[in-house]
Amino acid sequence: MKTIQEPDYKRIYSDIIKKKLPYKEESCRKILNKKKLEILDVITLNKILFGTHAGNQKYKAYDEKAVKEILMYQKKHKLNNLQLAKVFSLSRNTITRWKKTIAV
Repeated sequence: MKTIQEPDYKRIYSDIIKKKLPYKEESCRKILNKKKLEILDVITLNKILFGTHAGNQKYKAYDEKAVKEILMYQKKHKLNNLQLAKVFSLSRNTITRWKKTIAV
């Protein structure tokens, strides 16, 4: 049985910074120094490097672990669905659907 390998986000973002955006290295250093990047780290790096609306976000996908992290972020920061949707560039309907299908 094949195992699915996760992308090496740390290497990907380090290369992007080194080759295209060296002036943003300082603002990303703390995140990139972590041993392993979580989905919230990747989203944060994406916002730092490319802004809030980087390219076409229509087809982004989240695994169950990422969804749970996002919903925990909502609880931790006491956000309603609209506020959470704005933070992560999601629709309110997506968040509502996640809450119905995934227990946190």
